[in-house]
Amino acid sequence: MNRFTTSRGEYELTRFPEDPRDTLRAWDSADEYLLEHLAEAGTDLSGTVVVVGDRWGALVTALAGHRPTQISDSHLGQEATRANLARNGVPAGDVRLLSTRDTPPERIDVLLVRVPKSLALLEDQLHRLAPAVHENTVVIGTGRVTEIHTSTLRLFETILGPTRTSLAVKKSRLIFCTPDPAAARPANPWPHRYALPTGIGPASGMTVTNHAGIFCPDRLDIGTRFFLAHLPERRGPERVVDLGCGNGVVGTAAALANPEAELLFTDESHQAVASAEATFRDNTGPDAVATFRVGDGLEGVPAASVDLVLNNPPFHSHQATTDTTARRMFAGARAALRPGGELWVVGNRHLGYHVRLRRLFGECEVVASDPKFVILRAVKR
Repeated sequence: MNRFTTSRGEYELTRFPEDPRDTLRAWDSADEYLLEHLAEAGTDLSGTVVVVGDRWGALVTALAGHRPTQISDSHLGQEATRANLARNGVPAGDVRLLSTRDTPPERIDVLLVRVPKSLALLEDQLHRLAPAVHENTVVIGTGRVTEIHTSTLRLFETILGPTRTSLAVKKSRLIFCTPDPAAARPANPWPHRYALPTGIGPASGMTVTNHAGIFCPDRLDIGTRFFLAHLPERRGPERVVDLGCGNGVVGTAAALANPEAELLFTDESHQAVASAEATFRDNTGPDAVATFRVGDGLEGVPAASVDLVLNNPPFHSHQATTDTTARRMFAGARAALRPGGELWVVGNRHLGYHVRLRRLFGECEVVASDPKFVILRAVKR
């Protein structure tokens, strides 16, 4: 647990899910810098305050007295926010939590943006928020110096209005934007749609939809391409999970290969699950059965209810490299699988997922490999 000290008070914060082995903080110097600036500048927070991309709820916890609205793509981030608000005695109704897929407030008087890793997600969110911004709206972005680039500033400038940046403090910067609602702005280019190439099994020629923020938005990434070429050949009724589904191309390929399968697409990203649903609907017939769920891995899925889990786990949490998410995905998959059920995983060879899978399942088989990737199969006994 971290103690976040600000001019507004001290707050006990954690990431979600809480893991005693995870030493990463639930805030950083970019959050500190923004809150210090608001206090020093005496920013009027009496109007509608919207906080975009608040990663673990540090900003809205500190600003809860102004009844802010948080907009986040991350289910885990929102769960962290709920937990941190409760931990610090903030009534749940003092902060409004919205996803990136929800309709934003009609009017925004103060817009605070924690710059996301994905420039595309920033672009999409600025477009969605621009109609609610007026000429007197205070717009301030914040991020680490490694997250704020010329292209970042250009998006603020193009979509909202004239933009400048601050000096760096503790390796973080602020972005100051003066809205110009009368200025013309380009159309929102998201979502992107493209057709897959041939020669990749059931996914050949599939139309893929990527909402902003999805990994590799304009083409098929090489790890997924490798996975698609080696998916298990199965027939008959079964329940299949695309775990960490992204744009849903893997689960949709499994559905095309086995029309009798019932699919569950799950991801902690609202943008990802919206992409997966669009991809599935565009490529399958009316009889195809699928459920789409934003959540924490396989939490809530009944034990021993799944036949096959397909997984391409992430190994980054914002700027940090970690296998925490993969460990939790593998454990959740084992709990959800029926005896004899299978977990198929694709990953970079150097990540060593086979070690973790052997500990959990007792054995692990290499299905296919190349110099960069490996596909592993673990069976629940």
